[in-house]
Amino acid sequence: MGVSPITSHVLDAARGQPAQGVPVTISYAPSSQTAAAGQSSVIARGVTNNDGRCPALLEPSYELKPGVYTVRFDTKTYFALHGEKSFYPFVDVTFEIDQPAPHYHIPLNLAPFSYTTYRGS
Repeated sequence: MGVSPITSHVLDAARGQPAQGVPVTISYAPSSQTAAAGQSSVIARGVTNNDGRCPALLEPSYELKPGVYTVRFDTKTYFALHGEKSFYPFVDVTFEIDQPAPHYHIPLNLAPFSYTTYRGS
């Protein structure tokens, strides 16, 4: 069984558990100039599962192209599910690929007033 070429994992650092129910969107632009001009195209949408993951954002056969990708986490929706406000209504993780690898993992550690991310494996 294949895996999406871009995956994510969201952990709620304040609760110490996976963040279920976070809407996730992936956008693509062929260059940083087109991305900065707001000319990205949405290529995938999903919602994190009970483990805080979106395992099937893109079809496993989807071929990544060089360019700029943005993974948007709709944190306002997630915190509203828990009756909380969020300082950050969404978190955009934008990265540029020159020579696509088979897989990119984008984790997010989330709290109402902070977040961290890194390139996972």
